[in-house]
Amino acid sequence: MKRVAVLVEDLYQDLEVWYPILRLREEGIEVVVVGTGKGSYKGKYGYPIEEDVSVEDVKASEFDGVVIPGGYAPDFLRRYPRVNSFVREIYESGGVVGSICHGGWVLISAGIVRGKRVTSFFAIRDDLVNAGANFEDSEVVVDGNLVTSRMPDDLPAFVKTIIEVGKSK
Repeated sequence: MKRVAVLVEDLYQDLEVWYPILRLREEGIEVVVVGTGKGSYKGKYGYPIEEDVSVEDVKASEFDGVVIPGGYAPDFLRRYPRVNSFVREIYESGGVVGSICHGGWVLISAGIVRGKRVTSFFAIRDDLVNAGANFEDSEVVVDGNLVTSRMPDDLPAFVKTIIEVGKSK
């Protein structure tokens, strides 16, 4: 894996954005912060981040993976058709799609969870099940190129698994 997008919107879960960015960079992976075109975003706890590029200006073919953090950002992200198609295109091309916490909302809107094994924050379990996913309450769940986790405590296993799955692609 050489290049990964990290999606951002307002009210992102601060650790679920910054931990993957820093760990992936430590592995020598280029990380691109992809937003919805506003330029600057504030996390749930107020930590700011600047987008490198708007989702309208990127192509899925330019990335080996995407990370969808939680917090309330996924509820905003999934409202953008281009976010959903970007995630779906990366998934369909075999790129790694990592989703943690409420990130599963974007997976649902991208139409890629039916029949897949996933986990998430418990509050959106019903949403995932109703979208056809097979829910497991585990630290990290891998189904092909889809990597999901539940919460910030799972970040070490989540990012380690993204890196491992990315190396096998």
